[in-house]
Amino acid sequence: MMTDTTSPKPVSAKPSLLYRIWDHELCYSFRNSPLTVAAAVVTLLLILSAVFAGVIAPHNPFDLASIDLMDSELPPAWTEDGEARFLLGTDNLGRDIYSTILYGMRISLLVGFASVVLSAVIGIAAGLAAGYIGGKVDAVIMRIADIQLSFPTILIALLIDGIMRGILDREQHDAMIIPVLVLSIGISNWVQYARTVRGSTLVERNKEYVQAARIIGLHPILIMIRHVLPNVMGPVLVIATLGLAFAILTEATLSFLGVGMPPTEPSLGTLIQIGNDFLFSGLWWISIFPGMTLAVLVLAVNLLGDWLRDALNPKLR
Repeated sequence: MMTDTTSPKPVSAKPSLLYRIWDHELCYSFRNSPLTVAAAVVTLLLILSAVFAGVIAPHNPFDLASIDLMDSELPPAWTEDGEARFLLGTDNLGRDIYSTILYGMRISLLVGFASVVLSAVIGIAAGLAAGYIGGKVDAVIMRIADIQLSFPTILIALLIDGIMRGILDREQHDAMIIPVLVLSIGISNWVQYARTVRGSTLVERNKEYVQAARIIGLHPILIMIRHVLPNVMGPVLVIATLGLAFAILTEATLSFLGVGMPPTEPSLGTLIQIGNDFLFSGLWWISIFPGMTLAVLVLAVNLLGDWLRDALNPKLR
């Protein structure tokens, strides 16, 4: 009797997680787009600079004891009358513009991220309910969305902020200014999420996996969260990325109009508003540098959102 002396074929090793991520089509699309890579690097640097502002910033603009009015209105360090300890100059209160930008960007990003989360939660919940349940629930939610779309976003944010100012006294409002801004911007931007999720849910609810979940007796809420929601998150991620830039701009607009962050805790919009009063006095650096930072941040986030939209759209691959 003859025996098989051939050795068994080696089993190929399973690719590592890092390799699978690197080889994913989304990652391939990202690393083959130099503009997207540059936008991601700029966005990451700005976010890290804001998060670690307390370490990076040479001065603390919120520490009144360390501010000297004798240092007010100093030009950038590379100009004739500038000082090396104030790289981008100082404002009318003697605060270092570079440090104030870092701390102000932290506030702008905090309000932007929190507003996007609030808008997404409200919009996704409303869109799932409207698309899956349908009927009167769908009609009511969509009519509310249509009514809100007829008003400019900034007007709705101003209205909500005005209501909160009427409910709270001045000290309470100033102490809760960040939650008020998040609420104002978040409620005014939920409609896009709701309409997008509703459209995707209308398609998903008639597919076989949803019908199978109904047959085995799963609760509609479980079906929406466990089965429908993961399949509609692609467009939501795109809207959230683009919505972050829009939320930051909205916060800057509110602060510029004087209903956002106070001058004692300035965001990028507040810094631009403060510098606007001195723009024609030759103190151009007070508003120019915060404005440039805001423009670069919004542009970088928008470029990431545009790439994500194209990468997740199979028709554009």
